[in-house]
Amino acid sequence: MVEIFLRTFPFFAIIGLGFWAGRSRFFPPDATLYLTKFVFFFALSAMLFRFAATLPFAEIFDGRLVIGYLIGTVCVYAIAMVIAYLRSLDLPTAAVEAQCAAIGNVGFLGLPMLALLFSEAAIGPVMLVLTVDLVVFSSLIVILIHVGRDGRLSFGTIRLIGFGLLKNPMILSISGGLIWSALEIPVPAPLNDFLTILGGAATPSALFAIGASLADKSAERIQIAGWLSFCKLVLHPLFVALMVIWLIPVATFPAMVAIAAASLPVAGNVYMLAAYYGVAPQRASAAILLSTMASILTVPLVIGWVSGY
Repeated sequence: MVEIFLRTFPFFAIIGLGFWAGRSRFFPPDATLYLTKFVFFFALSAMLFRFAATLPFAEIFDGRLVIGYLIGTVCVYAIAMVIAYLRSLDLPTAAVEAQCAAIGNVGFLGLPMLALLFSEAAIGPVMLVLTVDLVVFSSLIVILIHVGRDGRLSFGTIRLIGFGLLKNPMILSISGGLIWSALEIPVPAPLNDFLTILGGAATPSALFAIGASLADKSAERIQIAGWLSFCKLVLHPLFVALMVIWLIPVATFPAMVAIAAASLPVAGNVYMLAAYYGVAPQRASAAILLSTMASILTVPLVIGWVSGY
């Protein structure tokens, strides 16, 4: 366990460095915004495309893993929704809480960290988890917010979701890479080198951007943030483990990666959605901050457990 903690510590140390830079204003909010854009649109997309394009399609897609992770995540999502309903919250606020409870920072933190901890073979399962989060749950929260406000699901909402998915660079890079792989087109050496160099910037830049963005997060509503962090860091990996190990068993290695991905802290894009729609942004902010701090201890514990499995 000490060895695993020491292996994960550098990742969180870079997040801490970014937090210091943001908190001290050495790295102002505008700089954080542009660094995040660089990672999102260029570095991380290059990494995703290269891995998707160079791995055989059959080695990437695992239907049982997708179903197991999806059902495990839905269970945690539903628990958070029910608890929110019992607290008499409206549907949009409940949706934001459920998103905090079940959607982790797979893109910026999980992809680079798990690839280095478990080897590049982890990229395939991580991409599947990331795709489920982006396609299913990023769409679901938009649907729930609009239904809660308008009382119905309109064509405009569906169109908004569709255009959002089509413009998401991570979805585009994964899809493009999978198509390239399925067509069995070799990646030319200059293109591979270009993607390798650009994608190599994803890990430190993404981790630093996470820390810098946390500097502006508030720690209000600690009890709610604690509950949502418990859902994300404990219940989510537990339910995913129940699915991919026992109920819908998959091969050991992808199961390990999916459980580890489920143990990651709340994703930063939950706050962006909450702020965009004006629905409980402080609640999402506190959950991201608290879960990221707690994950310094909980993520190594989960990785240690799955490594023994």
